[in-house]
Amino acid sequence: MSVTLVLNASYEPLCVVPLKRAVVLVLAEKAHVVEAGDGVLRSERTSLPIPSVVRLTHYVRVPFHRSVPLSRRAVLARDDHRCAYCGRHADSVDHVVPRSRGGQHDWANVVAACRRCNHRKADRLLTELGWSLSFAPAQPPRVVAMLVGLARRDPIWERYLGLTDWQAVDEATAAIA
Repeated sequence: MSVTLVLNASYEPLCVVPLKRAVVLVLAEKAHVVEAGDGVLRSERTSLPIPSVVRLTHYVRVPFHRSVPLSRRAVLARDDHRCAYCGRHADSVDHVVPRSRGGQHDWANVVAACRRCNHRKADRLLTELGWSLSFAPAQPPRVVAMLVGLARRDPIWERYLGLTDWQAVDEATAAIA
């Protein structure tokens, strides 16, 4: 089933919904199609481009959440399924400072790892092995948590998921109009 990215009236990503829900939002005039996918949905009286990104007509206040829940899926998504030690495909997670040595189970201490590196590292510190991390692990933005359950996402969404400044929002709005 196809999915659609829903943006707030301020172009802030809110959630991902099934195509059917996005079409209902557009037909009820609660949202506008910002980016269309391939194809058109037709009925007897109406034709609608398949929405890939929709924007709500009215601003929805979203409660502020301080932290993103830590899960295996979220760690793999944050690290793009790449091993933090060797760069190959990761299929497990590892504590940089092992829990048996006082390491915490938090975003700054958990990274994605391939089975081989995870097994070789075991309960040792990186300095004992002479290894280093290519990045400093940190809590990801809320967008990562929103996309964790998706098998794949539309490349069109990238510019909306990374918007951080109002100039980029204004450019996106001008390009649509």
